Amino acid sequence: MAGGLIEQLMEALQCLPGVGPKSAQRMTYYLLERDRQGALQLAEVLHAAATRIGHCQRCRTFTEAEICDICARPGRDATTLCIVETPADVQAIEQATDYKGVYFVLMGHLSPLDGIGPAEIGLDQLSKRLENQIVTEIILATSTTVEGEATAHYIADMVSGRDIKVSRIAHGVPMGGELEFVNRSTLLHAFKGRRQV
Repeated sequence: MAGGLIEQLMEALQCLPGVGPKSAQRMTYYLLERDRQGALQLAEVLHAAATRIGHCQRCRTFTEAEICDICARPGRDATTLCIVETPADVQAIEQATDYKGVYFVLMGHLSPLDGIGPAEIGLDQLSKRLENQIVTEIILATSTTVEGEATAHYIADMVSGRDIKVSRIAHGVPMGGELEFVNRSTLLHAFKGRRQV
């Protein structure tokens, strides 16, 4: 990064989604003028999170431990696997539904134009998990974007031939919508109204 510390901070803040030069400038001046203690705390926590948070070895969500709290929790139904795109989707489902199964987090969706294929979203790991664990139902809870739908169809094809029921969350989630922005009651309705693929 070129420039002084102020310019470097403004440039660094622009890595956040939706933060352009003007927003980064406002954040920078706010932190320096009004909340230096907050800036120091933000820097400390951000550094700790970036260095200590990894992926769960089972579901791939973010965690500080080898196995996340959901996967480690007794009483979760390991035979029901909900496949989502992001850790935010896991939280949305956990907060809005009474789902008691486990998850597999893709950390994205298929997007060949962006160079994101099956390996980049962990479908090789999903295949191994299905070989090594008894799964009776897969719930495809990918977004209703074109990429999310393509990902859901790819996984459904990948699973076909196995003795696994495959369902897809359906109505209630708007086309082109992202799960983390859907309200709780809509998500609950969509989750309960899932259909077999």
